[in-house]
Amino acid sequence: MKTMTCRQLGGACDLEFHGNTFDEISEKSKQHGMEMFQKNDEPHLKAMNKMRELMKTSDSEAMKNWMKSKRDEFDALPNN
Repeated sequence: MKTMTCRQLGGACDLEFHGNTFDEISEKSKQHGMEMFQKNDEPHLKAMNKMRELMKTSDSEAMKNWMKSKRDEFDALPNN
């Protein structure tokens, strides 16, 4: 099992997500993001806007590269 924080995944806080795969952690991060969106949490909304801008860029490689870097970061983490 590995751990990544919201901030490591482009978010705005240090809440930890635990999972055996990057996809598990990514899903937990998405759920957390939805909760923060519903709460209108300003720091998380700003982080979400940055991600939205990254996804909107005409260079779709930017988002692919970002995801690859996060997956690589996960892979490099030690198991808890």
